[in-house]
Amino acid sequence: MPAMARRSKRRLKRFPTYLCLYVLIAMWLVGCSDRLLLFPSRDPIHVTGATELQVHFGKGTLDVWSRKSNALSAGEPRGFVLHFGGNGDRAESGVERVADEWSDLPVEVWSMNYTGYGQSSGSARLSTIAPSALATYDELNRRAVGRPIFVSGHSIGTTAALYVAAHRPVAGVVLQNPPPLRQLIMGHYGWWNLWLAATPVAMHVPKSLDSIANGKAAKAPCVFIMAGRDDTVPPEYQYKVANAYAGPKHFVFLPDAGHNDLVAGQERFQLEEQLQWLWSSAHAGPTTRDVSAH
Repeated sequence: MPAMARRSKRRLKRFPTYLCLYVLIAMWLVGCSDRLLLFPSRDPIHVTGATELQVHFGKGTLDVWSRKSNALSAGEPRGFVLHFGGNGDRAESGVERVADEWSDLPVEVWSMNYTGYGQSSGSARLSTIAPSALATYDELNRRAVGRPIFVSGHSIGTTAALYVAAHRPVAGVVLQNPPPLRQLIMGHYGWWNLWLAATPVAMHVPKSLDSIANGKAAKAPCVFIMAGRDDTVPPEYQYKVANAYAGPKHFVFLPDAGHNDLVAGQERFQLEEQLQWLWSSAHAGPTTRDVSAH
C-alpha cells in the first residue's frame, strides 16, 4: 500500500506537467488546423474555353474562373451557377466539371479559388472561406442584374455554398457529399487519437462554416448528391446536413461512388432531371415539393 500511495502521489505531481504539455500541443494543433484541413496549390492549370477574372476581397483579390454551358452557345446567360470546390480542388477544374453538369441549361458557371489557391491572394485559411464566398456572390449578383444565381459545392465547398444560401437570396443549391465539419472531425476522426488532437482542430472551425446551422437557415430548393461509399465524409454525416436543411430537397444517390467520383451513368440522367427541377423552381417561383431522406 505505501508503494501504491507513493506512485499515486508521483502521478498527481506530474499531472500539471502533462496538462501544460497537452495545452501546448493543443495550441499548436489549433495553429496548424488550416494546414491539416486545407491543401492549396498554385501551379498553373490550363482551362479551355474558360475566362479568368479577379474579384476584390480585403486588400487582395480572389481568382475566379467562368465558363458558359453548352446550351449557351450565343447570347447572354439566363442564370448563373457559383461553385465552390473541395479542400484540394481548384476552380479551374471545378468550372469545367460543373459547366458540363449544367450543359443542358443556359447558364454561366463561376468557380472560385479560395485564398491561397491558384492566383487568389493571401494564404489558405478556414476563416476566409465564408467571407470570400460572400464577396464573390456579391460581385456575381451585381453582374447578374436580377437573373437567378444557383450555388454549388463539393465536400468542404458545401460549407461555403450553405453559408451563401443562408445569407443571400439564391435560386437553388447543389451539395455533393456535404460534411458537418466539427461533427465529422470529432465523430469520424477523433477515436484514433482519443480526441486529444481532434478536439482543438474541431474547435478551430469557424462558426460561419457550421453546415447544420446554415442548412436550417437556407430556404432555397436543394439537390443533394450522396456517395454511398464515401470514406472521407461517410453517408451518416452527409445526412446530418441533409436532414437539417430547411428548404425543399431532392436527392441523387450514388450507391457505389467514393468521395471524389464523378456523377456518371444512370445517376447522371437523374442529376440532369434534378437540375431541371431547380431551374423550373427558379423560373416558376417558390415550391413546396420536398422529397426527404430517411
